[in-house]
Amino acid sequence: MITPCDEALVRDHTVYSCVMGSRAFGLATDGSDTDRRGVFLAPTPLFWRFDKPPAHVEGPADEQFSWELERFCELALRANPNVLECLHSPLVEHADATGRELLSLRGAFLSRRAHGTFVRYALGQRRKLDADVRQYGAPRWKHAMHLLRLLASCRDLLRTGELRIGVGADREELLAVRRGEVPWPEVERRMTRLAEENDASAAASPLPAEPDRARIEDFLIRTRRASALAALPAGGGSAG
Repeated sequence: MITPCDEALVRDHTVYSCVMGSRAFGLATDGSDTDRRGVFLAPTPLFWRFDKPPAHVEGPADEQFSWELERFCELALRANPNVLECLHSPLVEHADATGRELLSLRGAFLSRRAHGTFVRYALGQRRKLDADVRQYGAPRWKHAMHLLRLLASCRDLLRTGELRIGVGADREELLAVRRGEVPWPEVERRMTRLAEENDASAAASPLPAEPDRARIEDFLIRTRRASALAALPAGGGSAG
């Protein structure tokens, strides 16, 4: 259950918000939800207390999830697929000055670490799909569609150095998977091929081996400092 304090953090301190999920990927249908993701900047003085502000907040709206800026940056530096894709959503709903600087740093988060995190996540999802096939005779087709999309997105990231999450011309082919119109053995073949293409692309990727952690940390420190200064009373500060 979201607390009033958590709700206030999202309401009053969001620096960036966007629409994610099928709508951002170009895979929305008439029944698709609108998934919203955001980043909030907890005021620096809140970290001076024993009880720290939350690292993330679910809500207050349905299908809404937000990260505190530091947690968001930590996950992005680790090449967390969900967080990196959030930074590259084509459906930005809000970005203040801090949010715009965060967006300008998108490239600093990208590295060849994505190969491990995206493919590792995909393998976990595939094991779940295989379990569904064994138990029920068919996978959850929507999950199969998104797994194919994720693998293709990571392959293209490794090849080009740019993360684009829209599926473009692959939309109808992926939606056919979602509708269960593609036999499971063919879907498996596509997944295996994409995983192999990811491995091959990683070796010659233009991406750096590691993200630019120092650049992101500088941004975070400056942002925290500005928040602390903004909390000072008018005319406050120490005498020099």
